[in-house]
Amino acid sequence: MQIDKNTTEKVLKILHEEIVPAQGCTEPIAIALVAAKAKEVLGELPERVKIFVSGNIIKNVKSVVVPNSGGMIGIETAAAMGIVAGDCKKDLMVISEVTDQDMVEVREYLKTTTFETIHEKTPVKLYVRVEAFSGDKSALVEVQYLHTNLTKVVKDGEVLLDRGFSPESFNTTQEDRSILSVQLIYDLAKTIDIELIRPLFEQVIELNCTIADEGLQNVYGVNIGSSILENIKQGIYGDDIRNRCASYAAAGSDARMSGCPLPVMTTSGSGNQGMTASLPVIKFARMKGFSDEQLIRALFLSHLCTVHIKTQVGRLSAYCGAMCAAAGVSGAVTFLLGEDEATVAHAIINTLGNISGIICDGAKPSCAMKIATGIYAAFDSATLASYNKDLHGGDGIVGSDVEATIRNIGELASTGMKQTDEIILKIMTS
Repeated sequence: MQIDKNTTEKVLKILHEEIVPAQGCTEPIAIALVAAKAKEVLGELPERVKIFVSGNIIKNVKSVVVPNSGGMIGIETAAAMGIVAGDCKKDLMVISEVTDQDMVEVREYLKTTTFETIHEKTPVKLYVRVEAFSGDKSALVEVQYLHTNLTKVVKDGEVLLDRGFSPESFNTTQEDRSILSVQLIYDLAKTIDIELIRPLFEQVIELNCTIADEGLQNVYGVNIGSSILENIKQGIYGDDIRNRCASYAAAGSDARMSGCPLPVMTTSGSGNQGMTASLPVIKFARMKGFSDEQLIRALFLSHLCTVHIKTQVGRLSAYCGAMCAAAGVSGAVTFLLGEDEATVAHAIINTLGNISGIICDGAKPSCAMKIATGIYAAFDSATLASYNKDLHGGDGIVGSDVEATIRNIGELASTGMKQTDEIILKIMTS
């Protein structure tokens, strides 16, 4: 496929919109960001704070430790940290410089300030609004659809910003994602000037490997990553690439879900997706002796396939986003093995046909276990595809080709799992 300069530039813009650094689980960080912005707009420390959040935000904040909090969890913790010590100019790194002394002030502020959390009944899956009050002063800040997408700012009743987006017209970021296809991604991965993507993916490698190493070396969550390595050591598991890659990917999530303050490079708004799309590909490439350029091209393919699939699914849903990334990994592994576009596509189809029933029941330590499951499936799918063993159209939710399958996954996640999402939230909050 001949790819023109304009298309390449659009794809690069998508990459830089979707792959960004963040500290901690992105949902509590989004709350901290909105709260920090509300405090900035108000111009002083609020005496009363109301936090309006969608069900999916509640689901993803409920059980994860907020980084730099000293082990604290919850919506009000994240908001208070943003208000007292956050820097809204840092976007998803808003509370990255919070200190132990800051947390003394945060805990005192939580004791002396009225906080109210309200479940906003909205069709928008990613929704946060913070209303802050001090005397007769007030501020309102809202984000929708994306963690950093400001849609409304109001000060003392005066509207400073109002960008209304409907659920039908806006469920992704600025650059049009409809140009993406597995064929385009594969062809670009083969031909793009490596220097256009090297800096971004070197940052991915640096940050995501650092937190994975941390997860292997210390106690976080259920430590599925280091447990896999222990099973290898004891001879329970074989010492093979598949187990090593699953361990490495899971270790990053072990650390991140349990409050490790190290930043990660997110993909499609999720650090878990970013680590899933990158860490097993990095481990596989290094263990097999592929060059740095081959690794970067494979990461390009893995991340863009993740973005392509996740765009259909939506930013937050009852469908586990790490499975979108696992499909990207299966394509990247197949790509590294020198297979053609059709085989890469079949690897992705095999993965989506296998693990698309895994639900998202919020951000928590078990995310690391789901990531390990996804990576095991990704390697099985890549192996089968390389042996010309493929799932075919009409096999359950598998479509006639990879693009039809991805569309089916989007329909399953966005329409078919609406009630599932409601039931998951009901169970989690009952």
